[in-house]
Amino acid sequence: MYVYDEYDRAMVLDRVEEFRGQVQRRLSGAITEDEFKPLRLMNGLYLQLHAYMLRVAVPYGTLSPHQLRVLASVARDYDRGYAHVSTRQNFQFNWPKLKDVPDILARLAEAEMHGIQTSGNCIRNTTTDPFAGAAKDEVEDPRVTCEAIRQWSTFHPEFSFLPRKFKIAVTATAHDRAAIQVHDIGLEIVRNEAGEAGYRVLVGGGQGRTPHIGHFIREFLPKAELFSYLEAILRVYNLHGRRDNLYKARIKILVSEMGVEAFAKAVEEEFEHFRTLGPGGSVDLPPTEWKRIASHFEGPNLSPRDTDSAAFGDALGQDKGFAQWVRTNVHPHRQPGYVSVTVSLKPQGKPPGDITDDQLEALADIAERHGYGDVRTTHEQNMVLPHVALDDLHTAYQALSEAGLGTANHGLVSDIIACPGLDYCNLANTRSIPVANRIQERFADIEQQQAIGELKVKISGCINACGHHHVGHIGILGVDKKGEEFYQLTLGGSADENAAIGDIVGRGLSTEEVVDAVERVVERYLELRGSPEERFIEAYRRVGAEPFKEALYADAV
Repeated sequence: MYVYDEYDRAMVLDRVEEFRGQVQRRLSGAITEDEFKPLRLMNGLYLQLHAYMLRVAVPYGTLSPHQLRVLASVARDYDRGYAHVSTRQNFQFNWPKLKDVPDILARLAEAEMHGIQTSGNCIRNTTTDPFAGAAKDEVEDPRVTCEAIRQWSTFHPEFSFLPRKFKIAVTATAHDRAAIQVHDIGLEIVRNEAGEAGYRVLVGGGQGRTPHIGHFIREFLPKAELFSYLEAILRVYNLHGRRDNLYKARIKILVSEMGVEAFAKAVEEEFEHFRTLGPGGSVDLPPTEWKRIASHFEGPNLSPRDTDSAAFGDALGQDKGFAQWVRTNVHPHRQPGYVSVTVSLKPQGKPPGDITDDQLEALADIAERHGYGDVRTTHEQNMVLPHVALDDLHTAYQALSEAGLGTANHGLVSDIIACPGLDYCNLANTRSIPVANRIQERFADIEQQQAIGELKVKISGCINACGHHHVGHIGILGVDKKGEEFYQLTLGGSADENAAIGDIVGRGLSTEEVVDAVERVVERYLELRGSPEERFIEAYRRVGAEPFKEALYADAV
């Protein structure tokens, strides 16, 4: 993983001390909350429904065991004993006291962590595939690109006050695990006919009040010209993006209003301007800098292992729980004899994405013993051990299970993405966590879940779509009706390479109706699917919405 250099360290420590002074001024009453707001947001501090919330940056989701232990210490000493994994692969603390935040940031800085640009109208944390560097099907490690983007975008003077927040995602595989098509900019690392690495470039994706699937405006961008092209996109956005209307300020609205062809033409013209500047005016990274950054991501030295591990085979036959977990939570690795593991943060009855201080420390220990000291967060609010030897897999599973981290439900109906909802958020209309827990309870039988197969349920407590409901196979949106909590269902959404916005399938459902409705949708899918291998999303695309609408509202009150 990337290690801070002298510039990184100085920058983060200076920011901590600067913010300490700003907090002291707020506590003394020297500045008002309105005056303090833009200062705290640039340091990742929000004011939620009941308390402040601190968002900690986890660049491209990569963490070390030491960083996990520091996060655990913050949860234990300054919060309520847990942290939360967000859909931007970051960590959040929901209950810090304002007076303690500078000390929290100072502790995080010791572990090369901070909250800079995790909020505000700037370029946020660049996200990527949680299996980066381990995926069998990747062109190259996308974290190198993500780290280069982090260094380019942090405190960039031209892009620190954009019309609205800005999100970038990078994938390096044909199967998109980074949801690039619902980002402001999406980058797919590909190779051209000459075998050279470069990017397919997408713009204008996003969710929220007006969801859009993005548009590819470049089929191949040479890697060496990435930052000229990114700057061209952002300059067009900065120049033409709406600043008079909060709800029309995202780049997706600009692309829609200009038209894709006109927007792409404006970007190409700005891009050509950079090319005329020559080497002295270039904003692109020189090859030596790409090489320097890439050297941090060479990965562990994985010694050859037997792909026919006797220990693994014996455990599969003797431990039913392990076999179920392997079926859903274990993924192919580029190195024979190794696998990648999803650590589910979706046990029944707990808020999706939460992890306790003790669990953070246990995961750090497991990563050191069995995972080569590498841990990832995911945009689906889980965690990943990207490098585990087959010989060690059962032992790792037992340790995870002992820590409450061995739930065998990755990608299944109980592996729900949910925003904090009205339990925490002052923007929410409805509660999300209780609905998620009730769905988990309804489908508690793991064998039933595995028989249903892949089914992505995503819940948002309001139209801002922090739970990514638009791209859920089953999406649930909380809406307010005269002070009562209702839920609207969408079907057929997806965030992968075949990204789609889900279809609204009918009227809002009351709190009492919504879980029954989800169950009816699942039952109709099981009746309609062509084979046990046909996934929900495939069946939905084959038969359309009508059969599900019939099932959904046939018995509704």
